[in-house]
Amino acid sequence: MDIQKVDKISYRDFMENFYKPGIPVVFKEATKAWQASTVFTPDWFRKNLGEKTIEKNGRTYTMREVLDLVETSTEANPAPYPFIFDIPTNLHELIPYIQPTDLGYAKPNWLQSKWFSQGYWGSALEVFIGGPGGKFPYLHIDFYHLNAWINQLYGRKQFTVFPKGQDEYLYPRPDDPWRSALNIFEPDYEKFPLYRKATPIHFTVEAGETLFIPAGTWHSAYSLEPTISVAFDQLNAKNFSAFLKDVWQFKMREGKLKAIGQYSYAWMAGQLCRINSRPKLKNA
Repeated sequence: MDIQKVDKISYRDFMENFYKPGIPVVFKEATKAWQASTVFTPDWFRKNLGEKTIEKNGRTYTMREVLDLVETSTEANPAPYPFIFDIPTNLHELIPYIQPTDLGYAKPNWLQSKWFSQGYWGSALEVFIGGPGGKFPYLHIDFYHLNAWINQLYGRKQFTVFPKGQDEYLYPRPDDPWRSALNIFEPDYEKFPLYRKATPIHFTVEAGETLFIPAGTWHSAYSLEPTISVAFDQLNAKNFSAFLKDVWQFKMREGKLKAIGQYSYAWMAGQLCRINSRPKLKNA
């Protein structure tokens, strides 16, 4: 299995060929819908967001310091990875540059509804910044079984995904089944012998490209050079059932009453979104 890269593709073709069967795909031109595609560079971030701060590994960095680190990062001495900025709370100035958020493909997205805007449901709209040698710390499935859309706006990043049905080869952690216990970059085959049966798919996402990762797909990534990307999540009828199971499991950690309340709210919000997503009948 190879990851396809598509140029201009219709929404219908995306839904039939990739979304419904749950197959990852790379869009070569989707981010052209965003002003960010021609604006987001390290220099632009320094000039416009240089004093923004982030905490990482117990230390506070300014955006300027983050960019200095990633631009001097090497395979032998990588900068901390990833630096993740939440856009709505920390970099709200970027929102006009990433409209329409759905790129014309990530729709419907119930996470953008007024019902799911209440509380935290795993949804994210984030900037990831990294440097050469920066590896995502673990192989994982996105929490709440959300679809992930990763928009590579500056630099190249290598991704690894696994075809569905290989969970037993990837050693999900008993205490956190959304994460793998193994390090795919330096696998210990004696400790994790079944990983030899896994079939990782490696591919590079270039600047300007968008990667769609369907819900439940194991994946990880590392930066090949200084990189800036914007990632967001998607929920709708297709992944709603798996989403609800995750809501229950996550909220049960806070107690059964909390789980019942949050699950009930999420179920009702989903029904309202489902109704709102139905095609509207036009008057004759």
